[in-house]
Amino acid sequence: MKTRFNTYDILCSITELQRLVGMRVNQVYDIDHRTYLVRLQRSEEKCVLLLESGNRFHTTAFEWPKNVAPSGFSMKMRKHLKNKRLESLKQVGVDRIIDLQFGSGEAAYHIILELYDRGNIVLTDYEMTILNVLRPHTEGDKIRFAVREKYPFGRAHTRNMPPVEEIYEIINKAKPGESLKKILNPHLEFGSAVIDHVLLKSGFPLGCKINKDFNVSEDMPKLISALENANQIFNNAKQNLSKGYIIQRREAKPLQNEKEECIFANIEFHPMLFEQHKDQPYKEFETFDLAVDEYFSTMEGQKLDLKALQQERDALKKLENVRKDHDQRLISLEKTQEVDKQKAELITRNQRLVDNAILAMQSALANQMSWPDIQVLLKEAQSRGDPVAGAIKQLKLETNNISLFLSNPYEDSDEEEPELKPMMIDIDLAHSAFANAQRYYNQKRSASKKQQKTIESQGKALKSAEKKTKQTLKEVKAIHSINKLRKVYWFEKFYWFISSENYLVIGGRDQQQNELIVKRYLRSGDLYVHADLTGASSVVIKNPTGDVVPPKTLAEAGTMAVAYSVAWEAKVVAGAWWVNSDQVSKSAPTGEYLTTGSFMIRGKKNYLPPCQLVMGLGFMFRLEDGSVERHKDERKIRILDEDSEIGEAPVDSDKEIELEGESDDNDEDAEDKITLSQIDENEDGEVKEAEVKSNPQIESSDSETNDKPQFPDTQIKFDLSGPRIKVQVDTTQSLKKIESQEEEENVVYLGDDKPIIVKPNDKSKKNTNQEKDSIQKQDARNEKETKQKDPNLPKRGQKARLKKIKEKYKDQDEEDRRLLMEALKSAGTAKEDKRKNKNKDPSGPKQNKKKGSGQIKPNPIQQNIRVDDNAEEEDVGPAPEIDMLNQLTGKPIAEDELLFAVPVVAPYNTLLNYKYKVKLTPGTGKRGKAAKTALAVFLRDKATTSREKDLLKAVKDETIARNIPGKVKISAPQIQKIKK
Repeated sequence: MKTRFNTYDILCSITELQRLVGMRVNQVYDIDHRTYLVRLQRSEEKCVLLLESGNRFHTTAFEWPKNVAPSGFSMKMRKHLKNKRLESLKQVGVDRIIDLQFGSGEAAYHIILELYDRGNIVLTDYEMTILNVLRPHTEGDKIRFAVREKYPFGRAHTRNMPPVEEIYEIINKAKPGESLKKILNPHLEFGSAVIDHVLLKSGFPLGCKINKDFNVSEDMPKLISALENANQIFNNAKQNLSKGYIIQRREAKPLQNEKEECIFANIEFHPMLFEQHKDQPYKEFETFDLAVDEYFSTMEGQKLDLKALQQERDALKKLENVRKDHDQRLISLEKTQEVDKQKAELITRNQRLVDNAILAMQSALANQMSWPDIQVLLKEAQSRGDPVAGAIKQLKLETNNISLFLSNPYEDSDEEEPELKPMMIDIDLAHSAFANAQRYYNQKRSASKKQQKTIESQGKALKSAEKKTKQTLKEVKAIHSINKLRKVYWFEKFYWFISSENYLVIGGRDQQQNELIVKRYLRSGDLYVHADLTGASSVVIKNPTGDVVPPKTLAEAGTMAVAYSVAWEAKVVAGAWWVNSDQVSKSAPTGEYLTTGSFMIRGKKNYLPPCQLVMGLGFMFRLEDGSVERHKDERKIRILDEDSEIGEAPVDSDKEIELEGESDDNDEDAEDKITLSQIDENEDGEVKEAEVKSNPQIESSDSETNDKPQFPDTQIKFDLSGPRIKVQVDTTQSLKKIESQEEEENVVYLGDDKPIIVKPNDKSKKNTNQEKDSIQKQDARNEKETKQKDPNLPKRGQKARLKKIKEKYKDQDEEDRRLLMEALKSAGTAKEDKRKNKNKDPSGPKQNKKKGSGQIKPNPIQQNIRVDDNAEEEDVGPAPEIDMLNQLTGKPIAEDELLFAVPVVAPYNTLLNYKYKVKLTPGTGKRGKAAKTALAVFLRDKATTSREKDLLKAVKDETIARNIPGKVKISAPQIQKIKK
């Protein structure tokens, strides 16, 4: 397969691409370290010029995948070439070197593209001083390709062919039998394709050889005429545009149906249809540039087609090998039977001779003769003409055998019987001639039975092989169609997952991607999540709808930020934080330079609780449009139901904890308890709402409503008659207090991930010290009274548990408890303070509450979301990103039509409802092995359908492993069996 330009291709391309002269450079991109795209523009005319070091240059209409962050060489070209006009495009001498000049005079810059050997791209200034070079190296002793060196133009060739006298000398020095093309090619600049063409045109056969097809004395004038014809072809290419031709090869399918056509694989591209290619299939294009673009653009698709074709051929070859193996086995068994039968017949007909040979050898062994002495004795007997000794050809005394050369003694009289050929036969010295013949007859009988069994099992074996081959062909076809349909999403170049509530979360793999994510993909309404750890990824939660991002999604994004940091290798539990998009800036107020991937955060950081280092690897499936509706609300926000009755949230009895002050008593009067979902009434019967501010990392409950997310199935109960507080929550984790960094707010943690931020009003601050003393005195009295009132004793094990809780929560003093009660009590000052501080609150407008809902709903920390003034008037519908995310599901059902599978690495809690998932924790296993093991787990699952198996097999191992964070331990049911 042709992959690079020759001199004739370069000449035709330069002639055609003169139309680009005068266009300005709009931007420069890099596809990989060798291939670069230069986007050119002139008024409304646009085009993209592709430069690949060592191989090709042409314009392209194909959408090539660009690198996420530009390379250093791209940045250097952008710096010097952007907005410069392409002034000239020419070939250096007659070499495979192209000079592109951008700008004029002292502002001129040159790109030198070398298309020979390993190739190179060099950026120079107007004096041809090298500013940057793709591949620095040294040619010979003097020529150096490095920055600040002069580019050596003088080494380029200046002629297409040497003089005629020199050609005569080259031919005369050639050895007889050498290929004429091979001799001429190093001395000519035409290229092998053009040389073949002109030689065929002149009447020489393809692959012409010296002194065989080419006579030096007679055919030299014809050769010179052919080379002049090649020179004329080059001169025409400089003046006229050339057509393009892609030469193809017909690849027949192994099982060709009437509907299926043969595959035509592209093998070469040329500016003209050469004589040697006229009998091959080809595609013609208006210009050579279009042909080259088509050739390289379809190369990947062609590779997929040819790979699938080769897999089909291999499967059918295996089936054919099974058939051949069975046939060969039957033939071998037949031959074995025939040989054993003949050996037995010969032994029977030479019975006396065989018995005498056995007796002679047994006598020698009985006399305790050594084996060398027996050999000497045998040679002496053979020299005397002893017929018994003459029949013994070899001694195999180590196996107690001898080899006799036996022939048919009745050959002349047995004309009707089949001919018995003389042969060497091994005779066992432990048995008589008759017993040896019997042994060979038994072997013949055993081979006959084996042949019969082979014939009987042949049908079953072939059917099994055919079934397996059909299954393989079906899988190959399915995987090939999946790879054709596979759409690579834009976010797959980053770390990514879709949260439990259908938010797209992306994170950078390195500093360049962190920079790109913030600059290109962080939009108004999105949230930025990060962790104060080395190597932590910059994570962005995409929020196209403009709604408040739920706490569960924030917690999952925080887990992702921590997992892709040094915390994973160190196995350290840490926390992350989040800010609004308008708090992230690249400019520092002091004018300090921020490195790539670093950003300035303005205002308050909202810290998330420490997260566990538990990630998961799962698979999502792309649904056909008709199946999307079945999974409409699969990842929706789960919140409390407004219509449910007060206090109906279920609480597990075994997850109830009590928080006490100085006392060990854990009893409370049930009559004095109130729940968070209740509302207080003052003396006038007015309904008051407690001012409670919640952090967004509070998880959503399993019930649903149309309002904002609230506390997760949590009842917080307080005893208003005494100083002790009894809190009933859905977790047994510790209760902590932290102080806000920038605002005077008190944060009370109900468990590691259930914080309540309480903002006290002025009145509560003044009365705190006065009430503290009375609370302590009242505590001692109520302790004794409570013990007398409630005869129930703590349950078994509860006392020790409460002792541990008391030790954990000893830092929670009376002031904190008082503030918590103050925030939840029915007070008229709550609404007044709320109105006063509305404009002072830096975190933006509060969440809207529905009136008369019958519940108190805590407000999360506010996220600054810009809403257009005309948002209510015009509904633009769901964002395209949401539609795209809805097409992916982790819970496929039998009725779904699935197009392809996408591997996803996410916090394990996100993947709980997925059909295919494994748990990843920090460990010692390599990512590639973990990916293969996970895929084996999924394929062995009995619930896996055949279509899902095909989709999973179509995913490459490197695609599965690329997002796994470092060394891992993989956990799944019965995984040890699969590893074994």
